[in-house]
Amino acid sequence: MLKQSRILAITAAALAMSFGAVNIAGAATPDAPPPGGPGMGGPGGHHMEMRMKKQLDQLHAQLKLNPDQEKLWQTALDTMKQSHQAMRQSHQQMHEQMKAMQQQPILDLNAMHAERQKIEQQNAQLRDQTSAAWLNLYNSLNDQQKTIVSTALKQHFAKMEEHRMKMHQRWGEHHGAPGGASAPTQP
Repeated sequence: MLKQSRILAITAAALAMSFGAVNIAGAATPDAPPPGGPGMGGPGGHHMEMRMKKQLDQLHAQLKLNPDQEKLWQTALDTMKQSHQAMRQSHQQMHEQMKAMQQQPILDLNAMHAERQKIEQQNAQLRDQTSAAWLNLYNSLNDQQKTIVSTALKQHFAKMEEHRMKMHQRWGEHHGAPGGASAPTQP
């Protein structure tokens, strides 16, 4: 639930233009695991990246940006791609360091924790930079363009909620609750 809230907040901050498309930049290295967790590095990850790229391209076409806005779009897109690549690299570096640390007879949990925190802070800065770039573009849009973005965001949020509900239903079915709902608790 916390992860979903974080994803929702990032999506909102990055405005519908990113559609979580931070992963578009990763299309060149689909075998690298994503920094944010499951879903993008495994089977179907490339398909999801292509779908997100298509959504971004459609939104871009709908916005009919003027030359100044187009520069801001390209800056946001480049920032997003660079941030994502840096996050992938830091994730890979952390993975290699953790692997090396595990070879020690006694694990240094403090060092492992410190490394994870360092990477999380760096990634938070990268996400903030990406959000700032998209917000700069959003702030340059007129009301009609903002309406297009708002509509796209609302559709994206509805799909996320639909996915969440399906996952909740599957969880209930898997755990034996009748009709997919969670079983009522007895007082």
